[in-house]
Amino acid sequence: MSIKTVVVPDLGGAESVDVIELSLAVGDNVELEGSLLVLESDKATMDVPSPFDGQLVKYLVAEGDTVKVGDAIAELETIVSSDDAPESKPEALAELALPPESPVVPSIDAVEPSPPEPQAPVELKSQPPAAVLEQSAADVEEADIYAGPSVRMLARELGVQLGVVRGSGPRGRILRDDVNDYVKAALAQGSSRVQTASNGIPEVPTIDFSQFGAIDTVKMTKIQKITAANMQRNWLNVPHVTQFDEADTTDMDSFRKSLKAEGDARGIRISPVAFLIKAIAIALQENPVFLRSLAGDGENYIQKHYCNIGMAVDTPRGLVVPVIRDVGNMGLWDIATAVTEFAGKAREGKLKLADMQGGCFTLSSLGAIGGNGFTPIVNAPEAGILGVSKAQIKPVWDGQEFQPRLMLPLALSYDHRLVNGGDAGRFMTQIVKLLSDVRHLAL
Repeated sequence: MSIKTVVVPDLGGAESVDVIELSLAVGDNVELEGSLLVLESDKATMDVPSPFDGQLVKYLVAEGDTVKVGDAIAELETIVSSDDAPESKPEALAELALPPESPVVPSIDAVEPSPPEPQAPVELKSQPPAAVLEQSAADVEEADIYAGPSVRMLARELGVQLGVVRGSGPRGRILRDDVNDYVKAALAQGSSRVQTASNGIPEVPTIDFSQFGAIDTVKMTKIQKITAANMQRNWLNVPHVTQFDEADTTDMDSFRKSLKAEGDARGIRISPVAFLIKAIAIALQENPVFLRSLAGDGENYIQKHYCNIGMAVDTPRGLVVPVIRDVGNMGLWDIATAVTEFAGKAREGKLKLADMQGGCFTLSSLGAIGGNGFTPIVNAPEAGILGVSKAQIKPVWDGQEFQPRLMLPLALSYDHRLVNGGDAGRFMTQIVKLLSDVRHLAL
C-alpha cells in the first residue's frame, strides 16, 4: 500500500476551474474511473476520475477553491505501483470552455467572464488607475505584450489596456488575475471609466426588490453569466438585421416519418434538425458570403473554405453550442447521429473544448418548445444564425383552392457589415426551397 497524489488533468484549454463538489468522504473506497470531485469550467461541469482503485486519505482542496492543470487535489491509498498508475487521465475529462472564436448564442432546442464585482481595495500591481486611464490605445503596442488569447479577451471586455498591467506570470506574462486585480484596484479608487469602458452605456440602477414582496437571490452558473455577457457583447457590436420567411415542410415531414422504421433499425432518430442542418450546409456552400468573419484589423475579412455548423442546445446548466464539423460532406443519417450525440453530451456536461470550436454558422431551434418566431442574436464572429420556431398547419392557396400545409417559421439574423439584404434574400430563398422539396437535398 502506498499514498499517491492525484492532480488536475488536462482541462482541454481552460486556464482554471472551480471545485463545486467533493464526491467522497475520507476513508471511502473509489474504483478506477470513479468520481473524486466535480469541477466547473466556463461552459460545463466535469468529474475528475480516479486513476486507480484506492481509498481516499484526504482532499487537498475544498469546495469553492479554484484550481488549474497540475494542482494536487487528493491523496489516495492504493496498492497500485507508481509505474502502473498515472496521476491523472486527461482523456477522461470533459470540458466545455468557450473559445474566443466561438461565443455562445441564443436559443435550442457566451463570452467571456463577467466583469468582476467591486470588492475590498487590493494592492495595485501596476500604475495608478487615474494615470493609466488617460493613456490612449495608440501609446501601447498590444502585439508586443506577453499575454494569452483569453487574457486579451478579458481585457477587451473590461476596457483595460494590457500595456499598463504588470504581469506576475513567468517572464512577466500577464495572467487573468493580473487584469482582475488591476480592475479591482481601479474600482476601489472610484474610477467609473473602468466600469463602463466595455460598452460605454449607463448601468441599470440596483433595486431592492424585497420591498415589493418575497424574493430569493440565486447565484448564476458560470454558463449563465458568460452567456449573458456574450449576448450583450454581440448585441452591442454587431449591426443586426433579421429576415423572416416560411417553408412548406409538409412533404419533408412526411418523408422524415417514413424513415422511422429504418431509423429504429439503425438506432437513430432522424429529427427535423438534421434536415435543417443539411439545408444550411448546402445554402452556405452556394452563398459563401455567410462563411466570412471580420478580421481583427477591421480592414479585411476571412473567407472560410470549410463548413462547420453549430447547434444551440438548451441544458439544465445553460445554453451551449456544440459544432458539427464538415457538414457539407455528411449525409442525413450521419448528421442525425451527430445531432443526437452532441445534444446528449451537452446536456450531460461532457462536451470537450474541440466540440465547441470552429463554427461558421449557427442553428437555433425552438420548434420543440413553440412560438411563432423570434430574432436570434448573431454568434459573432460568425456572420449569421438561423432561428426556427414551431411548424403549424396553415391554409395555403394552390391556385385553385386552399390546402392544409405544414409551414415552418424561419428567422435569419445576419451581420450587416458582411452580409447585405440581397445576400440574405438569396440564402433564405434557397433554405425555403430545400426544405419545401427535400429532393433538392440530394442534388
